[in-house]
Amino acid sequence: MRPERNGRGGNGREKRGCPYHQYRRQTRSHLIANTLRSKFAGTKASLYRERGKEYDITVKLRPEDRASLTDLLNTSVTSPVTGAKVPLRAIATLKKATGPMTLERKNQERVVYVGGGIYGRPLGNVINDIKNVLAGMEIPQGIDVKFGGTAKDQASSFKYLFLALILGIILVYMVMASQFESLVDPFVIMFAVPFAISGVIWALLITGKTLSMTSFVGMIMLVGIVVNNGIVLVDFINILRARGLEVKEAILTAGARRLRPVLMTSLTTILALIPLAARRGEGSEVWSPLAVAVIGGLLVSLTITLIFVPTLYSIVEERLKGKRVFGKKLGGY
Repeated sequence: MRPERNGRGGNGREKRGCPYHQYRRQTRSHLIANTLRSKFAGTKASLYRERGKEYDITVKLRPEDRASLTDLLNTSVTSPVTGAKVPLRAIATLKKATGPMTLERKNQERVVYVGGGIYGRPLGNVINDIKNVLAGMEIPQGIDVKFGGTAKDQASSFKYLFLALILGIILVYMVMASQFESLVDPFVIMFAVPFAISGVIWALLITGKTLSMTSFVGMIMLVGIVVNNGIVLVDFINILRARGLEVKEAILTAGARRLRPVLMTSLTTILALIPLAARRGEGSEVWSPLAVAVIGGLLVSLTITLIFVPTLYSIVEERLKGKRVFGKKLGGY
């Protein structure tokens, strides 16, 4: 793996360049391998014990009998056909080549690990580039290419983050329903959440960021952030209606009086995240998407809270006023 614009280089745990001698056999390879291993590397025959310590007794050829390639070729092996002793040169040929220093296996299958570091680009873009390169390659039959490490963790994390997003929406709705003692008002407030998520997507597209784990975390954070403005607005509308104001008048009055608090809570958060969103350098590809996601979601939800939430509140109150759901009267002001 060579270094390109998407990374700082690559490395493989199966390192090539180690010289070795490859033989082409005309008989069973495991018999030859066992014989050569015993004569040149040695075979543990027994243990020697002295004063509580153990020492391996290894049986192998003398150093002068295993010093050159000629000694290797002259080594006698047992023929599996005739059972007679024959020199290795009679049934095999040697060829100098290079190969891996170590062989790794997983589930009894040989594996090769290739890794690399990324810098200045999101992990998702790098993975897509690698997949495009692999799509144009002719991979031999029997070889599978799988992604692991951080890429594998990211794929599995997205599933759990999506479940966390759904669970967060449900819990926020349940908390607001218990506080408002209504099923309608929390629904009106939660109406801003889908638009906030769309704001996240648009912000990521405009800035060229990708939907990473950190940006997904920012999306989950928005579920609890964007409802704050809606709670401030809808709660004040309910207070005004309890004082005797009509729906339309209460909405207009609450919008005018709660405009400054809504703008302050949103703008302070947005301004605080701008330095993180505009950060450049090492590590920016990790945290910058989170800030961009929150800023985009807040900008869109701010508009939704000030315009569409009051509109939806008015429609719901007019359509459902006086009706009963689960035995409870809705819009009973």
